[in-house]
Amino acid sequence: METLRLQFPALAQSGLHYLDNAATTQKPAAVLDAMAQHYANDNANVHRGAHKLSARATRAFEGARRTLATLINAPKVEQTLFTRGTTEAMNLLASSLGELVLKPNALVLVDQWAHHASIVPWQQACGRKQATLKPVPMAADGRLDFDAYQQLLAQKPQVVVLTAVSNALGCRLDLPRYIAAAKAVGAVVIIDGAQLVAHEVVDVQALGCDFFAFSGHKMYGPTGIGVLWGKSEWLEAMPPYQFGGEMITTVSFEQSQFNVLPFKFEAGTPAIAEAVGLGAAAQWLMSQDRRALAKHEQQLLNYAQDKLRALTGVTLYSAFADNIGSLAFNVDGEHHADIGVWLDQAGVAVRCGHHCCQPLMQHLGISGSCRMSLAAYNNQQDVDAFIDALTEYLEFINDDA
Repeated sequence: METLRLQFPALAQSGLHYLDNAATTQKPAAVLDAMAQHYANDNANVHRGAHKLSARATRAFEGARRTLATLINAPKVEQTLFTRGTTEAMNLLASSLGELVLKPNALVLVDQWAHHASIVPWQQACGRKQATLKPVPMAADGRLDFDAYQQLLAQKPQVVVLTAVSNALGCRLDLPRYIAAAKAVGAVVIIDGAQLVAHEVVDVQALGCDFFAFSGHKMYGPTGIGVLWGKSEWLEAMPPYQFGGEMITTVSFEQSQFNVLPFKFEAGTPAIAEAVGLGAAAQWLMSQDRRALAKHEQQLLNYAQDKLRALTGVTLYSAFADNIGSLAFNVDGEHHADIGVWLDQAGVAVRCGHHCCQPLMQHLGISGSCRMSLAAYNNQQDVDAFIDALTEYLEFINDDA
């Protein structure tokens, strides 16, 4: 693990304990080098250039797409679309798939864990089509309520949007069970996998969903790039999301003909260097012992959960032993932002706020929380520094009282 940690230049900063990985991960040298190599030697636009630089850039760009298709076991490379991230993927689906399948009185289900990027695009699509959006509620323990989910499925929703791992809580969803139940009633199933791909191997064919979206910057890749995978029958039937260069074959003032997949959904000059960097991140992930990394992260998370439970005045939210990556907490009577500032002064980076999950926070009866989140490069020293700084904060407020 220490050898792995040395591959991340940002972690060499003195006194830094980076525990904000659910927001964005640090980047290994392999990703930084791939992007620098592109800009230094292969900087050109892709696909239509008649020169060597363009040919090299195109090979690297499309090679990254093939690598990402392999990462999630996509049956066809052309089903793998580049987006700016999970947020754009959800907007693309709400606009394009929503145009195709939503009619007045149609039903869309979105789980109560959902990020705003899953809620708001479908909320707006439902408004345009006079359809209805309903949340899949949480049970008392903080997991999703499967019985309530089945009752909602009995209403035959057209679309079901599910969060693989809660970005605010770290709770995981039993994806095969939830997907199978939705497919049994004929729903189109969309998975927000932003918090899953960095932590576990994903096989979209085994999952059985219709769409799977994730972001590069949460899986050791660059910002501004992500992936939407979708089944060919849906992608072929959906209207384009944006229009312009790359996604067309012929244009006249009377009509235009659209390109084949995946280019039909990739208007304009793409984020070429970012795609190359994301391909390098996927290669880096696949070169690791994924099972060993997952075990290491789980042990660290459970260690942190146990340490927090031992502190008086700390409330944990939905801290299950099988959570992935993150834990959420508050200190009784204290504002989460104050805790974040204190931890930062001790060199511990965490995130504080509503985590783009205001409906979830409302359900919990809080305005926000602190979130500590882990990546493969974190170690026990990071967690101990976090616990020590929080303990000092508790001692400070108790002495002050």
